[in-house]
Amino acid sequence: MVCAFFLLSCSPNPETYLEHLQGYWEIKEATLANGTKKQYKFNETIDYIKINDSLKGFRKKLKPGINDTYFTSDNAETLVIKIENDSLNIYYNTPYANWKETVLEASQEQLKISNASQDVYIYKRYTPINLSVD
Repeated sequence: MVCAFFLLSCSPNPETYLEHLQGYWEIKEATLANGTKKQYKFNETIDYIKINDSLKGFRKKLKPGINDTYFTSDNAETLVIKIENDSLNIYYNTPYANWKETVLEASQEQLKISNASQDVYIYKRYTPINLSVD
């Protein structure tokens, strides 16, 4: 009985991930369900996630420039966040598809999600390129 309580109390609370989701994310690594891993050393685009107080928002692909500039199209994936069965799920919707991703971990530095195919994606917080001449 004590062991069960200890294990349950150590499991992360998915609500704590909410505060870290918003912002700029760059993919670092993907592990497919079959075990194949892919490392991303350079990315032409990053993801920007924006969430409002009602847990709705969007994810948009951005192409970073220099000195905090970004280039993008008007396309965005609308999203709704739900806490279900002790998991934080993101439901995406576009004119072409709907899908769900589950947040496995979210901190100030890293975001780890899985999709319906059990592929796992690890993102790192994006650091803008600043070129200033002093």
